[in-house]
Amino acid sequence: MSKNTFSFTLSNDLSELDTLREKVEKFGTLFGIPDKTIFEINLIVDELFSNIVSCGFRDNGTHWININISRRDGAITIRVEDDGVPFNPKSSQKPDLECPMEERRIGGLGIHLVTELSDKISYYREGDKNILILEKNIPEDSTQLDT
Repeated sequence: MSKNTFSFTLSNDLSELDTLREKVEKFGTLFGIPDKTIFEINLIVDELFSNIVSCGFRDNGTHWININISRRDGAITIRVEDDGVPFNPKSSQKPDLECPMEERRIGGLGIHLVTELSDKISYYREGDKNILILEKNIPEDSTQLDT
């Protein structure tokens, strides 16, 4: 693990959301990430984790979600790995934001939020694992800790 990397594993239980937020906050403190960027990263990982837990598994068994957050070259990279059903958020249907709220289709807003808050997203399936890698740029005036 690099000195600018923070990794942790959570079980597929929504009760882990508090732990997830604590871990992201700790990462932000350790690596001098601006509060606004940490807030946005929390929104991203909260939505991804909630979707994985709520929709990603076809059984009631315990599964593990690995999260790796690193800071390098003026950006934060978030890697999320799970053994849930294949799901590429890049291929999900974009919600109709012009449609009146009462006529909107349920779902899709969270993934839309993730894509809007991320600067780069890649997805691939490796064996039985979903691998999602997101990049979030750090405002230039806060990159003094990069190596």
